Amino acid sequence: MTNSTMGDNAVVTEQSGQIESAPHNQVKSASEKQTTSVPQNKERRWYAVHTYSGYENKVRSHLEARIASMGMQDKIFRVIVPVEDEVEIKNGQRRTVQRKVFPGYVLVEMILDDQSWYVVRNTPGVTSFVGASSTHPVPLQDHEIKAILKEQDKAAEKPKPKITFTPGQSVRIIDGPFTEFIGTVSEVHPERNKVTVLVSFFGRETPVTLDFLQVEKV
Repeated sequence: MTNSTMGDNAVVTEQSGQIESAPHNQVKSASEKQTTSVPQNKERRWYAVHTYSGYENKVRSHLEARIASMGMQDKIFRVIVPVEDEVEIKNGQRRTVQRKVFPGYVLVEMILDDQSWYVVRNTPGVTSFVGASSTHPVPLQDHEIKAILKEQDKAAEKPKPKITFTPGQSVRIIDGPFTEFIGTVSEVHPERNKVTVLVSFFGRETPVTLDFLQVEKV
């Protein structure tokens, strides 16, 4: 199925993900066909772009291809989908999974003008810019993007444990000397992948520290 929503300067085949774009000198003439002129901003700023749910990575790939084919590297600089790695326990195995921090959004660093707006807005999967209206995008605040980029760097260094246990929850111990004991979670230590469980011995509750892999929900 062929999607021609990108106007005269590009055609995208959704099944193959291939993008055919017009030369850079046609981008301006195409953007001039827009009925509304976007506010000009000569500074490099970060903007949030809303996408169809689940299409964040495809939008990033399509947009990066459009930037290259249309020669827009001097106006559109970076495209990111903020993610974080989580360590989760499933079927007794610890594995790392990737989770999108802002589902349905892609962040774009760009100099905003009619050309760059047109290239981003007409990328397949993009529904709008975040702002008062799609033609009046509002850049992210400096402290917002700094915090996001900092978290991306931290996430790349160390995966974040996925917390599946909460204080007061009943769990069964499945490994170690207390196997088959039922206890109650008193503390969770995500930075160590540990949980403290209160286990009853001879009528008294005793705290036992266990690895996430050693317990399961009842």
